[in-house]
Amino acid sequence: MYKNLLRATLAAWISMPLAAAAATPAKPPLKVAFVYVSPVGTAGWTYQHNMGRLGLERKLGDAVKTTVVENVAEGADAERVMRDLAAQGHKLIFATSFGYLEPALRVAQEFPDVAFEHMGGYKTSANLNTYNARFYEGRYLAGMVAGKMSKTGLAGYVAGFPIPEVVQGINAFTLGMRAANPKAQVKVVWLNTWFDPAKEREAAQSLVNDGADMLTHHSGSTAIPVLAEENVAKGVRLLGYQSDMRPFAPKAQLTSVTHHWEDRYTAVAKAVIAGTWKPKPFIGGVRERIIQMAPYADEVPRDVQRQLNEVERAMAAGRVHPFSGKLVDQTGQVRQSKGVMNDEALAKMDFFVQGVVGQMPKR
Repeated sequence: MYKNLLRATLAAWISMPLAAAAATPAKPPLKVAFVYVSPVGTAGWTYQHNMGRLGLERKLGDAVKTTVVENVAEGADAERVMRDLAAQGHKLIFATSFGYLEPALRVAQEFPDVAFEHMGGYKTSANLNTYNARFYEGRYLAGMVAGKMSKTGLAGYVAGFPIPEVVQGINAFTLGMRAANPKAQVKVVWLNTWFDPAKEREAAQSLVNDGADMLTHHSGSTAIPVLAEENVAKGVRLLGYQSDMRPFAPKAQLTSVTHHWEDRYTAVAKAVIAGTWKPKPFIGGVRERIIQMAPYADEVPRDVQRQLNEVERAMAAGRVHPFSGKLVDQTGQVRQSKGVMNDEALAKMDFFVQGVVGQMPKR
């Protein structure tokens, strides 16, 4: 009888830690929110950010729970949405549009225990960080393709707003195009919106009517790729942006500058979970594989593709920079005599280089 009692007591002692461990609740997942300026759709700026979110979910599994709010206007709407998300217990909020900066700063002040990550901004706070990409690296490569392939020497560029990121892209594309064809020009049409398919299409059509046989864009829909495809017989080709636009322009697209956020979003979420996150502005590009070129069309000659690949490798290694050497603006003023333009100067870019046709509107 005593032996049986001893065995029962020992069994109880052995099982106690297991029972206690089973009774310990699992750590709740990190609630992560993403605020988008347009619908997710099937391609474009928001689509690529959402692909990054899905990649984050795949990599971290049950450790995270994500929420999406799409089609949120910059300004008061964004502030309200972010405030609601923070109040609902989201501890990491990605604000993925330039115009979300001031709203994010205000909400971050109200919720000091929430980490905010703002795309493209230039201000930080104790719990708000900024992240960005050297989009202009891909733009330069796309411009080189346009310069090699254009018959008219004129490219059309449909642009959203005149913020530095957009201006960098226009200038880098122009510099790349003129590196291949020194007489090339890039004509710009402004939208004053990030997402308006009808307006995007109208702007692109006006550029085609003006003789542009290369189209590119800084806008959120697939309207311009579709229009380029409709005009293939007229010699129009597409240099897509944000996503690989081949599904919408299978014959027109020569390549696209694509964005990839999965690794960045995963790293940030891991840091928040570990308690090591702190504001440290981040900029990634070709080297970090945040900016990648979609496969070149068969129409692009093999020797041109090899040259582009060599330039891309040199860019990743830091041997090539789109804004290096002498830079002259539209008016003939020398903006840089030598060297490489640094990130601080690039973040304030407010001029067009020679070769751009169009005016810089007031911000």
